[in-house]
Amino acid sequence: MQEETDTLADGRPPAGCLWTIGHSTRDWDAFAALLVAAGIACLVDVRRFAGSRRNPQYAPAAMAPALQAAGIGYRALPELGGRRAPQPDSRNGAWRVAAFRGYADHLASPEYVAGRTRLLQLAQSQRCAVMCAEAVWWRCHRRLIADDFTARGWQVWHLLAPGKTQAHPLHPAARLVDDVLRYPAPADDQPPLFRDGA
Repeated sequence: MQEETDTLADGRPPAGCLWTIGHSTRDWDAFAALLVAAGIACLVDVRRFAGSRRNPQYAPAAMAPALQAAGIGYRALPELGGRRAPQPDSRNGAWRVAAFRGYADHLASPEYVAGRTRLLQLAQSQRCAVMCAEAVWWRCHRRLIADDFTARGWQVWHLLAPGKTQAHPLHPAARLVDDVLRYPAPADDQPPLFRDGA
């Protein structure tokens, strides 16, 4: 299991730490054990349409009391949820997959910014993990949430399996432009992610 560090790759201290997890078809006890082992105090549900017919244990009405029994809080932030359509004038041409490009466009929306502010407040006061259904983080919009936090100086960890976490690698096309994370097409001339000395 990788351990948290006191500095980021560039030597700066992290602004904070955030974890991500996908529930997939996991047995509830195995899922809860991952959260407990990581010391998670609050699970933040970032599904736009929360619930699962195939896995009813992950419906909010079932999760909240089960998490409470494990000593973990539950918050739903559907404003951070996925399934967003790309904008016709998208500035995120580095994403070839429309679903990711649509979510990248959503990063600039007032809805997303409000949700990110709520998540920042939660994660600054307690150990939080953001959750969606997809087990594999790089196939989920959690990837872009993780990029957004990483670009802002946070350490992000993906909970994968018992004893196994992965530090989030920032997407190489990610650029923080006017406080909005963008993924410009390679031909676009954009400033670097971090200014010198920042």
